[in-house]
Amino acid sequence: MKISEDIKSTLLAFLQTQRSPDLLTAYLFYLEKKFHLSPAVYLKEKTIYQSGEIALKKLGEEGKVWRETEIKIGFGPPQVNERTRKIYICPFTGKVFADNTHPNPQDAIYDWVSRCPENTERLGGVRAKRFFVSEDPEVIKNYIKPQKEMTKKTVYSSATTGKLFNTKAAVIRDFQESSLKPMDLADVQSQNRFQLEDSFLQFIQDQLQEEKIASFVETLAEEEAFHPYVNEWVESE
Repeated sequence: MKISEDIKSTLLAFLQTQRSPDLLTAYLFYLEKKFHLSPAVYLKEKTIYQSGEIALKKLGEEGKVWRETEIKIGFGPPQVNERTRKIYICPFTGKVFADNTHPNPQDAIYDWVSRCPENTERLGGVRAKRFFVSEDPEVIKNYIKPQKEMTKKTVYSSATTGKLFNTKAAVIRDFQESSLKPMDLADVQSQNRFQLEDSFLQFIQDQLQEEKIASFVETLAEEEAFHPYVNEWVESE
């Protein structure tokens, strides 16, 4: 096995920060650096991916990141202003309730959609209480300007939370910040609360072969700086 000098230096610095680093922890740290791994867990499904980029790509292909949708912007005097931070939107009429212009906007939107004549959706014989929520300033801006007639606009909803965003980039950014959590490879191996995504699991299994780990130890044994750690690993075995 050949280990670059940069990785050796980084690995040694890492080992020196550990009280009593075991072989597996050292080897996983090496793999993380060699293959430029940056594991991330998708919190909703408790699944760990090889990287946040891979998670985003695969989950996006499965429709679990964003959805394109359409909102209506009702006409009449605006009930939203520059101080508004959260809005509740009726999908049938475009009527909106804001967090700073109504004392109970969530209760108000429930009451509105349950009585809205344009709401023809039924669940169990009663009107469906479906509505949109957004904290995206760009979506909120659509409701600040007075409208002479109802208009429609294509926006994007989070497949995780259902919140609306003005652009696909915005919903993706929110997904990365709220639904993906970075994780060290050593922590991946030591936890049991999450499952590994299939291709990542296969990669880990391929790398944890006994002969590969033995070759890793033999290579480090050639460097005097690693002798204290190698000796401890060999003795523990």
